[in-house]
This record gives sequence, C-alpha cells and structure tokens, in this order.
Amino acid sequence: MYKINPYRPGAGLMPTYIAGRDEVINNVQQMFDALIMNIPTQSVIFSGLRGVGKTVLINKLQNIAEEKDIFCSHIEVEERNDFIPQIAACSQAFLRKVNKKEKFMHLIQKPLDAIKSLMVSFDPDKNTFSVSLQEKELYTSTSLTQSLTEVFVTIGETAYKTETPICFFVDEIQYMKQNELGSLIAALHRTNQLGYPVMVIGAGLPKIYKMLSEEKSYAERLFVYKEIGSLTDEQSKKAIEEPVKKFGTSYTDEAIREIVKVTKGYPFFIQQLCQVVYNNVSDKLIQATHIKNSLEEFFDLLDVGFFKARYERCAESDKKFVFAMVKCGELPCTISNVAKNLSRKVTEISTTRAQLISKGIIYPIRYKELDFTVPEFDGYIKRLDEYKQWLEEKQSTRR
Repeated sequence: MYKINPYRPGAGLMPTYIAGRDEVINNVQQMFDALIMNIPTQSVIFSGLRGVGKTVLINKLQNIAEEKDIFCSHIEVEERNDFIPQIAACSQAFLRKVNKKEKFMHLIQKPLDAIKSLMVSFDPDKNTFSVSLQEKELYTSTSLTQSLTEVFVTIGETAYKTETPICFFVDEIQYMKQNELGSLIAALHRTNQLGYPVMVIGAGLPKIYKMLSEEKSYAERLFVYKEIGSLTDEQSKKAIEEPVKKFGTSYTDEAIREIVKVTKGYPFFIQQLCQVVYNNVSDKLIQATHIKNSLEEFFDLLDVGFFKARYERCAESDKKFVFAMVKCGELPCTISNVAKNLSRKVTEISTTRAQLISKGIIYPIRYKELDFTVPEFDGYIKRLDEYKQWLEEKQSTRR
C-alpha cells in the first residue's frame, strides 16, 4: 500500500518545510526589492558542503524573484561543459521576453549583436547563429572578458530601460573555468558600476571563496558571501517535526535528539533518515527505538545513493589519498600528515591533491589543511572493505 511521505531527500529537491534559512531568505528579498527600484545591490554567493541545502535555497529564492517579476534564469555549471553557451542562452531568453512588447523591439539589436560576438568567438562548435563570413570577422573578439562584459552591459541597459531587472542563478560555481569566472566577475562589476539592474546569486563548494578572491581582488566587494552549514538543534527539530504535523504524527523528544545526533543537523541527512523512519513506522508517535531500528537502512541508502557516487569518481591514486586523510583520525587534516600516511613527500602528492579539489571531493581549509566536501564521508570510507584492506597492508609493511 502506498504511503504518502512528507520528507524529500534528493539533489536539490524542495522539502515541504525549509528550516533555518528564514533570515537569509528575508535579506535576499530586500535585495530583490532594491534591484526592482534600480538601487545598486551586491550579488550573493552561498557556499557549503554537499547536503546542506544550497540548491534548495537558490531554487526558493528564484521562485520569490519570479513572483516579483524579476527575469530569472537558472544555470547549473557542469564540470565538462563550458559556461559561455549557458549564459548566452539565458541572455537570449531575456531578449525574447523583452521582444514580446513592440515598444521595446528597438532595444534588442545591440545586445543581440553582443551575444553573437560572444558565441562566434568562444563557442564556434555550438554556435546557434547563422552568420556570413563577413559577419564572423566582424563579431570575432580575442577577449572573453571584453565580450562577456559587452553582453552584460547591453542586456543591463535593456533591463534598465524596460524596467525588467535580471537575476542569474548559478549553481555549482566551483566547476567554472578560471577564465570564465574572471570574465563573469569583470562583466558583473562593470554592469554594477553603470547602475544597471543585474545581479547573480550563486552557490558552490567552500573553495569558491578562494577562487573568486584569487581571480579578481574586488570580488570581495562585489558579492555578499554567506556560508550555509548544518542546522542548529532547534532548527533541526523544526525540520523533523513540521512536515508530519498535517498527518497527525509527532516525535518524542528522545527520538528528535537521536535524529539530530545521527544526522549532525545536515538537512539532506535529516530528510533521508526521517523518510526511512516514516515509511517504517505506523504509529502516530515516533520514538527513539524507531529511529535506532531504521539506522541500518539509512546508512545503506547513504552509502549507495550519496557517498558511492563521489567515491567512484576517484582514481586509484585518489582513493589512497582519501584513505590517508581518513587515517589521520581527525578532520580537517594537514597535507603533511596525509603524506606521512602515504609514506610520500608532500611534493609527490600535490598533483593528486589538486585533482581531488578539482573533482569536488576535498577542499582546502586554512593553511595546508584539508577536509571532505561531503559531510560524514570519512565514516563511509571506514565502512569500505577497500579501506580496511589498505590499512592491513600498511600495517603489514611496518612489521
């Protein structure tokens, strides 16, 4: 028999109740209001580990922006694909909206030419424009920053004249190529200087702060940075209780404490564990014993559906690096301790470190310290037979 379940674990799935993000949402709503009034406002960058709800948050904010009649476009940056065709397509979509009103049709050609130049110069294989050889020579540019800035400035001018503010929602920013990121920052900076109503709300893993600041020194002033982390005990309590109230179900205080203890307040883990428990329990009062009886199924689901996908992206050298991190005992760990556990020099493992950062498996913290981008990933590694075998081999070589 099918049972309606109010919990929604998944990549970016909107939970029935968003806990602990009210202040952030209210602050960004005020920024939207400023954008509508043509008052210059900073863009926003959210960072955090996997499973803390960054995508859920920007999806919620996009819904709010659309209700305020702000033109919105969502971009999910992919590791192997270029950002340029995506931002160009979003800009074209904005022009199509503006072009529907006859009185604004004369404003289209200038930004359209800028988009053509961007696409012809930097994405010729995926070019959606049909241009002659003469036009191609006209549109070709040698500077990505110059071309993207021209796109932002021209659509920004159009947005200003048509009173149609623009907000680009960009998820997984850490996968942007450095030249694309630098060009985006410069384009947004120039558009803001001119007072045009264009902003970006982005989200990504913790390393994006370093990426942005290293690319352009003024990036720190261009964006409002907000770290999205695990929920407090009180916020976790609401995330657990609120979704089932309409079904007449409740949790004992001991059951809530057990869920918080196991999940450590990470929103995705709360959704996953509560979904398992709710499916397994027919009682209207969920108790601590119900939680404990569901833990094996919970961890099995995490291992297969959440952790394994990340682990399988690792090459053999990557896996040994990850094993060495876990062997450190406490996280974050220093790169020197990782090298020690691998019986290697730090310089010999720097390439693997860079690869794991690029893949979004680990990220640097403070000076020469590393941690996993996925919470509780070390627990998953400890449960792997491969890790146990690696430990045994390490111990046997020392005998």
